[in-house]
Amino acid sequence: MNAVTRNASGAPADAHSPALSSTPAACPFDATGFLDRQNVGSRRSPLLNRYYAIKPMLPRTVQLALRRAFAKYQARRRFPSWPIETLRVDELKERFRLQLQASGSERIAFLNFWPERRRFGLILTHDVEGPRGVENISRVLELERRYGLHSSWNFVAEDYAIDPAVFSELRAAGCEIGLHGLHHDGLLFADRSSFLTQLPRIREVMSEWGAVGFRSPATHRQPEWMAELGCLYDSSFPDTDPFEPQPDGCCSIWPFFLGNVVELPITMPQDHTLFEILRERTIARWVQKSDWLVANHGLVNVLVHPDYLLDAGRLELYEELLAHLTGLSGAWHVLPRDVASWWRRRSHLQNDEAAQVLAGVAAETGPRATIAHARMEGGELVFEI
Repeated sequence: MNAVTRNASGAPADAHSPALSSTPAACPFDATGFLDRQNVGSRRSPLLNRYYAIKPMLPRTVQLALRRAFAKYQARRRFPSWPIETLRVDELKERFRLQLQASGSERIAFLNFWPERRRFGLILTHDVEGPRGVENISRVLELERRYGLHSSWNFVAEDYAIDPAVFSELRAAGCEIGLHGLHHDGLLFADRSSFLTQLPRIREVMSEWGAVGFRSPATHRQPEWMAELGCLYDSSFPDTDPFEPQPDGCCSIWPFFLGNVVELPITMPQDHTLFEILRERTIARWVQKSDWLVANHGLVNVLVHPDYLLDAGRLELYEELLAHLTGLSGAWHVLPRDVASWWRRRSHLQNDEAAQVLAGVAAETGPRATIAHARMEGGELVFEI
C-alpha cells in the first residue's frame, strides 16, 4: 500500500487536515497508510481459510484451546504494540510540533476532534454471535440503562432467528442496529469472488433493517473492498490487536475514511480476548487503554459480546467498565452512526476553510463544531480542547 493514500475524491489523504491556521497543519486522519502494516501484500493468511474450513467440526473447547495456544505466539509481535500503539498519536503531535517550530507561533488552531468541546468520543458496541447472545440482550440493556448509556447491536443475518420484537426493544431503548455479516463463518473476505457473491445480500439486509453500520465477523477485513459495502460506516479494524485470527490493525484511535465509508476503529480490547483467550480476571487492561485514549482525545470504541456475559462474574466486570467510563469527564457519548456522521461533516468543514464556516455552524442542526489548539508545554505537545 502506498505511503500516500487518497480519499474518495482522489485528493491526498491530508486533505482531511483539521488545521485552521494560515499555514495548515498536516494532520493525518486517513490511516490507510498503516492498515495492517505487517501484512501488506497478503493481509489474509492462507492458513486462515484452512482453519475456517475445519472450524465447524471442532468442539468449542478445542477451538478455545487452539486460540489460547496460538495467543502465546501472537503476543510476541512487536508492532503494533498491544494494548497501546502510539504511532498515529506520535505522528500527529510531531506534525504540529514542526509547524509550531516553523511558524514561530505559540499555538495552532484546529477543528476539535469532537463537537461541543468534548474531550473524547465514546461508543458501546455489541456483536451478537448466536441465540445465547440474543437471549441475553435484555440483561445487558438493563445494566447500561442504570448508567444512562446506550449502545449499538450487530446481528448475523442468516445464522440464527431474530424475533422482530428484539429490534423493537433495542430501538425503543435508543439503541442502533447494525449488520455483523450474513454468516459468522469467516468466508466473506476469503477471496474476491466470495465478497462479490455476498455483497448484494449484505446491502439488501442493511436496507431492510435500516442499518447504516457494518462489522465483519471475527473482524476479518480487506481495506481495498470496504468502500463497496455502501454503508455510512464500518467498524472492523482494531487499532491494535495481535490476538485476532487476522491480527495487527490500523494504528489509529480516530475515525478515518475508506473511500466514502467512515471507519470507526475498535480501540478497546475485546471481552472475548481478555477473558476467554488470555483468561484475565480484572478490567485493568480496559482501564489502562481507556485512560490513554481519553488523554489523547481518541475514540473509546468498546466491543463486548452478550454471548460471553452469561454469568454474574462477567456482568460484574462489564459493570465495572461502565462505572469507570461514566466517571471520566468530557465524553461525547453517542451511537456509532452519530460519530460517523460527525466525522463526515467534520471533513467537509475542514475542506471548506473551517475558520469561515465555523461562524455559521452554531445555527445548523446537529452537534456544534468547535476550535481546539495545539501548543508546547514543558517540551511536550498538548491539545487545548
